[in-house]
Amino acid sequence: MAFLLRGAHVVDPQVGLDKVQDVLIDGKAIVAVGDSLEPPADAEVVDCAGKYLVPGLVDMHVHFRDPGFEYKETIETGARAATHGGFTDVATMPNTVPVTDNGAEVRYQLDHARQAGLCHVRPIGALTLGEKGEQLAEIGDMVMEGAAAFSDDGHGVQSAGMMRTCMEYVSQFDRVVCAHCEIESLTEHGVVNEGKASTRLGMFGWPALGEELEIMRDIELCELTGCAFHVCHISTAKGLELVRQAKAKGLPVTCEVTPHHLFLNEDDIDTTYNTNFKMNPPLRTPADQQALLEGIVDGSIDCVVTDHAPHAPHEKDCEWEIAFFGTIGLETSLPLMLTNLVLPGKMSWSRLVEVMAVNPRQVLRLKPVRVEAGSAADLTLIDPTKTIEVTEDYFQSKSKNCCFLGQTLTGVATDVWVDGKRTLNDCVVA
Repeated sequence: MAFLLRGAHVVDPQVGLDKVQDVLIDGKAIVAVGDSLEPPADAEVVDCAGKYLVPGLVDMHVHFRDPGFEYKETIETGARAATHGGFTDVATMPNTVPVTDNGAEVRYQLDHARQAGLCHVRPIGALTLGEKGEQLAEIGDMVMEGAAAFSDDGHGVQSAGMMRTCMEYVSQFDRVVCAHCEIESLTEHGVVNEGKASTRLGMFGWPALGEELEIMRDIELCELTGCAFHVCHISTAKGLELVRQAKAKGLPVTCEVTPHHLFLNEDDIDTTYNTNFKMNPPLRTPADQQALLEGIVDGSIDCVVTDHAPHAPHEKDCEWEIAFFGTIGLETSLPLMLTNLVLPGKMSWSRLVEVMAVNPRQVLRLKPVRVEAGSAADLTLIDPTKTIEVTEDYFQSKSKNCCFLGQTLTGVATDVWVDGKRTLNDCVVA
């Protein structure tokens, strides 16, 4: 089917676009971008006046829990949440049951994503068998089946020697190692940031050093092996400075940040002990938060991700110490970035497109998507004036554990096209 997207403000720094244009989609591709385009007879004309059209958004760090924990989320419900949030691509972490550590498990996710037919799912394979950090997973097999990257997310690879082996092997396939940086001997029992928060709330602390020490180690291993290295959900100022130094040396090091680490800090955890604020890594200090905000604007941080972590009510509605780590985020990520950074003028639309569409594709070695003739028709249309109330009823995700519940946000994706198919139509998932 053909679509003529009429009068959208197109933003794509890859091709130098930041102006009102018409975009014609026919089949799976963009066929024309220009002024006053004439639609084919069978085209649906979409009035995009006042809206922004950008390359399809990518979240390169989500948990869909399928297989093994389908009571929290499935590939189909996760894809619905992603589409509702404006995403055309998501990369799924491997800590499922069984762990995604072989080609068959990669194929399972791709098959179920095709059945859902809503967004591109890019499976991330485990680095080690069972994510136990002891034996190398079937890296080559997973590459053949379509794994986009490799990670033992949920755990740091505790052995430096094992991590070196992983990096040496993955580097042969032009893939990136994505590391959940946590030295578990330092973070054991930790449930909140060590320091003011742990003292005030009377709980075991999760020190910043537990993250920073592995970042430091893995940057050194990156230099030794030449393997591309990506820091997952960075949360501290010192960790970000280590990344800056690595980039200055020309090392293939990148990093990502979540909206909850950008827009919340440990002071937001009060004596109501709202477990939706319990995540790994934990919310850090206001100074860390400020450093991350500066880093996402100045280019030091490459990508915004959600670390979308759905949990059932009984796993959150309990004492803080035993509650599961994590918050959902696919449906609030774009509105949070618009409300807090873009609309107040702290971040440009072009920079938003870089961190939510361009850079994640580069890190995952995906083919670029550009708003130009010949490119895949993977596009996100955004209304910067539409407001939403973040309530449980708003979510398409199977789980509702969101740390931004109760907020009013401005700016949402209204329409999404994936391979030319309209998967989100006026905020309704197809």
